[in-house]
Amino acid sequence: MGDPVLIGIRFALYAILMLIAGLAAFPLYALTRSERLEPQPMAALWRAERSLCAAGLLLSALGMGVLAASMQGVDLLSLEFQPFWDLVRETHVGMAWIYRSAALLLALAVAICVTRWPTTAAAILAAAGSVAVATLVWSGHAGATEGAAGTVHRASDILHLIAAAIWIGAIGAFLLLLSPRVIRESPNGLRIAARSLEQFSLVGTICVLVIAATGLINSQMIVGAENLGRSLGSPYGQLLLAKLALFGLMLALAAANRWRLTPALAAAVAGVDSESADPDQTLAAMRKSLVIEASAALAILALVAWFGTLEPFVGTDPV
Repeated sequence: MGDPVLIGIRFALYAILMLIAGLAAFPLYALTRSERLEPQPMAALWRAERSLCAAGLLLSALGMGVLAASMQGVDLLSLEFQPFWDLVRETHVGMAWIYRSAALLLALAVAICVTRWPTTAAAILAAAGSVAVATLVWSGHAGATEGAAGTVHRASDILHLIAAAIWIGAIGAFLLLLSPRVIRESPNGLRIAARSLEQFSLVGTICVLVIAATGLINSQMIVGAENLGRSLGSPYGQLLLAKLALFGLMLALAAANRWRLTPALAAAVAGVDSESADPDQTLAAMRKSLVIEASAALAILALVAWFGTLEPFVGTDPV
């Protein structure tokens, strides 16, 4: 059923790396040039990015150490350097770790030193974060697929993860924008939040389409339509069903945000129909919806971290 420690590290890495890429991409498509120069909310975004990059580096190193110790059959404190270095040099997982570490070091440096040029900083951070997210593919089923099929599988999985990162990063960004601190410290904070929520609708639709299309490709590569019934009898298939149910919940919440709460917030900010558009009530409803959506996203990542260590059929050994 997989090592709980490795599964926990995988989950944390998925969440952290997706937030690094998604939060950095957010101002590039959701904020105007002048809004990126606002002291808030950009200061909150840079603080989050610095913390996430540092945590990502530490967790990635810990994950590689735990994996190497598991393969050597020793505890982490007894890990020997030469076998560890051989694992890094001679395996795809090890090379992916090197690229991930380099991308995270670049992202951390940018989040510390380049924030005075927010557009450039966000673009570099988004690119570095996307590279870091892409390296996770080599620790799952796609990394074990060989030949041309493996290339297609990995490309599809990378697109799947990056689209998910943009969506998850947007949820995190909206929670930052709508936080009491940012709204209190930024005179334009509520207006920026309302406008960026509307701006996200097209990007969010594209993310959903990419996630759905690449999810179908990945499922065909791993399970195959002809083996679907057989897979549903395994822990892998059951966890996949749970993931799909949570994805459906996220879609329902996103639709409610787009068609009900976002127009209500825009009306409240504009002062239209002030008796029915109460900013505090609308903000509370939006925050609640976003927290539930974020919780569903984290649950999906936990499931992915888990079933990524399982084989899709009963009677086979875990990877």
